[in-house]
Amino acid sequence: MAALTIDTLAIVQVLRKRGFSEEQAIGVVEAFREIDAGLLATKSDIREVEAKIESSSANLKVDILRWLVVTQMALGGFLLAALKFLS
Repeated sequence: MAALTIDTLAIVQVLRKRGFSEEQAIGVVEAFREIDAGLLATKSDIREVEAKIESSSANLKVDILRWLVVTQMALGGFLLAALKFLS
């Protein structure tokens, strides 16, 4: 996962303006910094997942078409055998 860049000083300043003490504001920022790398997805992470989904989707389409062709051929064979058996 790519590193997420956050302006921690700006966040501390905003929290201070909202009534947090210096110690509380720093604590909140440190808590976010500790958990952000493991929990937040970046745009590149999302693009990677999208690419994997598109690849899987394409593979699935090929598999479905292959299965469809094989089953249609088998059905045709059964019909021909049934027609020969009945005639």
